[in-house]
Amino acid sequence: MKNVIIAMLLLIGTFAFAQSAYEKAMTEKATKVQQHLTADEFTALTNDFVRIGDKEKTQWLPYYFAAFGTIQKGRLAMNEGKTAELDPIADEAQKYLDKAAELNKNNAEVFILQKMIHGLKMMVNPQQRFMSEGALAAEALSKAEKLDPQNPRITLMKAEDTYFTPEQFGGSKTKGLELFQKALDQYKVYPVKSALDPSWGKAEAEYFIAKKP
Repeated sequence: MKNVIIAMLLLIGTFAFAQSAYEKAMTEKATKVQQHLTADEFTALTNDFVRIGDKEKTQWLPYYFAAFGTIQKGRLAMNEGKTAELDPIADEAQKYLDKAAELNKNNAEVFILQKMIHGLKMMVNPQQRFMSEGALAAEALSKAEKLDPQNPRITLMKAEDTYFTPEQFGGSKTKGLELFQKALDQYKVYPVKSALDPSWGKAEAEYFIAKKP
């Protein structure tokens, strides 16, 4: 009986160590992936998340952040005018997001990233792809909103779309700023489920509010 108890304690201790090692690695990397990084740094972080996910097998967050890091690399390419790179980057992000979705179905955070992936693909050629990728992006965001209507990252996506869309196509910098402020207000009260769960986006809302005339 004594040997059984010792074996159980050793098993529990090993499990607790594994969990803490996973949480430590994820917390560090999830914080870093939200920073202003180079394309190579985003690639390296993405590879780290994939390795963690492949090792853990049942955790959705490593693949979620692998997708997020890849999307961030895509947004960097978009800002630099490298639109030819967006399709392969979006396809890579989709591969990781599909794995996250398999492990955590009907998750608003997954649908928010899905919206962002369609947004990257649309920016390859906005005029040709608005009706296809733009519609899919709107559909993904709508699904996210039904699952988690108070999520500030949903409002952040709406703020970006409104702010950067030309007025002749229904956009408005004024309304966009109002939505950035709404997102910022939501960040103040939105409950984060755990230290590892997505919390990105607040800094962007603060950036645009600071630019407000």
